Amino acid sequence: MRNLLRIDSSARRLGSHTKALGDHAEALWRAQNPDGKVVSRHVGDGSIPLISPETITGFFTPPEQITDDLRKATALSDTLIAELQAADTLLITAPSYNFGPPAALKAWIDQITRSGHTFAYENGSFRGLTRTRRALVICAYGAEGYLEGQPFAAGNFLQPYLNFLLTFLGIQDIKFVSIQATTADEQTVNRNTTLAMLDVEAALK
Repeated sequence: MRNLLRIDSSARRLGSHTKALGDHAEALWRAQNPDGKVVSRHVGDGSIPLISPETITGFFTPPEQITDDLRKATALSDTLIAELQAADTLLITAPSYNFGPPAALKAWIDQITRSGHTFAYENGSFRGLTRTRRALVICAYGAEGYLEGQPFAAGNFLQPYLNFLLTFLGIQDIKFVSIQATTADEQTVNRNTTLAMLDVEAALK
């Protein structure tokens, strides 16, 4: 059975362009995998806390030395990593907030990026341990010009960061779909949304 892990990071519940495109992607995936399972987390609501000193200590404590308190501090990380490792496909929807990923998405990333679980450091080099086969990342930008070769590409710290991170964790097949100018006039937004939906369909073929 195929598994999809969906991570939505927009603070908006309504009117989110990334969520709407994520809904389109999920519907396509369900049609392709009628017996598949979807696990969905709206991390944009702040449900993933910022990483704590106790959690960091737990991450670097050998299993034979871990205490009940440290086990409790790393329990959420264990759960989130298990969700990721069980997924064949990872779907992330992420608006650009002040040129980078939302803090809520970074909170999830800090919980799942963990030595010995999703990556390893051996013989002077890193190796990804994530079993997830592919990822689709849907990004939204309020203005135009953030993509490669465009005038404001230097201000795009969202897509390059997520591409590096997911590659680092061992995901080999990573596709990005972007929608720009989400704060433009209605006609522009509708046109860009239609084009992005077509890109989603192509990415999931």
